[in-house]
Amino acid sequence: MYIFCAVTSLLLLGCNPKNPNEQAKNDTLKVEFSLPKKLKEVSGITLSQDQKTIWAIEDQGNKNVVYGLDRQGQLVADVLVEDTDNNDWEEITKDTQGNIYIGDFGNNDNDRRNLSIIKIDLKDASQKSTKVIQTTKFHYEGQTEFPPKKSNRLYDCEAFVEMNGNFYLFTKNRSKGFDGTFLVFKIPNKEGDFEAQLIGKLKLNGKYADAAITSASINSKQNQIVLLNHKNIHVLTGFTPNDFSKTKIQKISLNHNSQKEAVVFLNDKTLLIADEKDKAKATGGNVYKFSF
Repeated sequence: MYIFCAVTSLLLLGCNPKNPNEQAKNDTLKVEFSLPKKLKEVSGITLSQDQKTIWAIEDQGNKNVVYGLDRQGQLVADVLVEDTDNNDWEEITKDTQGNIYIGDFGNNDNDRRNLSIIKIDLKDASQKSTKVIQTTKFHYEGQTEFPPKKSNRLYDCEAFVEMNGNFYLFTKNRSKGFDGTFLVFKIPNKEGDFEAQLIGKLKLNGKYADAAITSASINSKQNQIVLLNHKNIHVLTGFTPNDFSKTKIQKISLNHNSQKEAVVFLNDKTLLIADEKDKAKATGGNVYKFSF
């Protein structure tokens, strides 16, 4: 209960000792707008520094393009990223100065050896193209087999943030016998080829839809990180730049099940969340607003 009260007070929530999930049940995941039809597989979103543009990417099998949406969801930019390929773009984020980074680290089979994070020269929605101005290549500390045994496939990733000159990656568990375990890795925000340093091994409760991580975002104070999955968000606090082992984790139910793939802080009390469109179920393909 102490953990819940501490986290929710940071999120400007009240703490109800009788039912720690009551506030989450009362919150509403509100549709902000539907995504343009051409964006069927959004895998990451971030905001421009002035917050006027939502930058979105798609994952493997799609173009090496960053799409710009205005705050009403209208497509205002198709920015080609030159001289690179979309091997599997799974996340987009920015640092406190507004620099934009794309995580080309989707690794469903845990067998890739060309993982990277690219920094692009993306300033505004008037651009037609952009160049890669930094490439951070990496491999994971502890991975010696490509792929590992099915019981140890912890090296896929769809979620990262930038904090104080480093990238922090939160892996997606693809192991047989899924148990919610995920790894946290640290990589310097520099040009080069690095071994990603393991700084935490944590666990989320629940089955795959409750606990497989699909996106991350960090607040402006850099003391809270939100991890997204299909049904919930998880708020991380109590971490330090070099150690996530003692991180406190608070699960907040969204009371909504869809293929949610992207999250970004709009402000320190509000998130924007995007999901992929599911034609069979006639659901998804939206950006939602969720307030703590």
